[in-house]
This record gives sequence, structure tokens and C-alpha cells, in this order.
Amino acid sequence: MTTRRRSRTLTFLAALAAAFVVLPLVGVAIRLPWSDAWSLATSATARRAAWVSLQTSVVAVVAGIALLSVFGRGGVIGQPLLEWWGVSITFTRTAVVIAQVFVSIPFLVLAVESSFRQLDAGLEDAARTLGASPMRVFVTVALPGARPAIVAGVALAWARSIGEFGASITFAGSFPGRTQTLPMSVYELVSTDYPAALSVSFGMMLVSVLVIASLRGRWMVAR
Repeated sequence: MTTRRRSRTLTFLAALAAAFVVLPLVGVAIRLPWSDAWSLATSATARRAAWVSLQTSVVAVVAGIALLSVFGRGGVIGQPLLEWWGVSITFTRTAVVIAQVFVSIPFLVLAVESSFRQLDAGLEDAARTLGASPMRVFVTVALPGARPAIVAGVALAWARSIGEFGASITFAGSFPGRTQTLPMSVYELVSTDYPAALSVSFGMMLVSVLVIASLRGRWMVAR
């Protein structure tokens, strides 16, 4: 293949790839109700959705750096804790828990929020009419109605948490017996004991499949 023909081929492939990216954006832009776009984008619901979605898409290492800036020894909360009470959160088991919760909780929120929005408001109104307090309405009406979504959200959050690596190693480090999680162990075993890394990886996948399979059975029964 000559250089000119190769250049034309690459140009064609690049243009085709660009078309796949640009055309959907153009289609959305054409169909978007621009007269209402600003009010929709600045509504409280849109702001909450954007904040939760941002947490699900942020790079894990960036999340770890964000946690360091807040809970680190020089952080907004970490520095007063260290100076006043001598408490340091970074590179401890507590840091592992905080990192896992920080990266996984948005998945639970997204699943549960959509379920709560789809609940029949008439059931809640009927419960209030019968004298139920807001807490009783939430416990006896809202929670049972959203139970499948809660279970699904917990499963998604757990799956995200068990595979978490970037935020945990940045914020908590990888100290065997203290802060080292299974993904960190696999990462280190790859260069020292590859068969062991394969064994741990297989065990993690097996546990994940078993948990998801058992939860799927419960979802089918709930439906």
C-alpha cells in the first residue's frame, strides 16, 4: 500500500469515527427543546442528578485525591482532627471504608431514587389520610415498594466496592493485613506470584457470580 493510499484510508476511517460521534450530538441538538433547556438544566432535580452522575463517572484516583484533600493530614477535616484530637484517618482501615463507600454509594442512590419516583403517590396519600405519620408512611409504604430497587442498588454498590482500586490505594494505601484489599493483592501478586493472582481473581469472580445469582432469585420472587 502506497503512502498516499494509506493516508486516504486513515483519513476515511477518522472521518467515519468522527461521524459516529458528531451525528448523534447533532440529532440531540436538533430535537432538544431549547426554549425550556435552561430551566430544565438549572432545576433542583437536574442539579441533584448531575451531582450523583458525576460521582459515578469520576476517575477513581481523582476520588482518592479528593478524599485526601478533605480527610488528609492537611485536609479541611483531617487537619483539625489531627491537631485537636490526634486522629489521622489516612492509610487506616477507616480510610478503606470511607473510600469504598464514597465510590459505591452513588450506584445505590441512582437505583433507589428512580424506584421512589415511580411509587404510587396515592398509596402514600391514603396512609396519611388514615393518620400515619411521615415516618410510618416511609417505613410501611415507601420502603416495601422500593425493596427490589434497594436490593439491586446494594448489589451494584457491592460490586463496585469489591473491585475498587484507585481511590483506596490513593487514600488508604496498600499495607498487607491493614489496608490491602483483594484488588490490591491481585495487583501485587501479578508481578510476584502470577498463579496466586489468578486464583484470587477466580475466587473474586466466583463470589460475585454467586451473590448476583442469589439476588436475582430474590428479584424474581419479589416480582
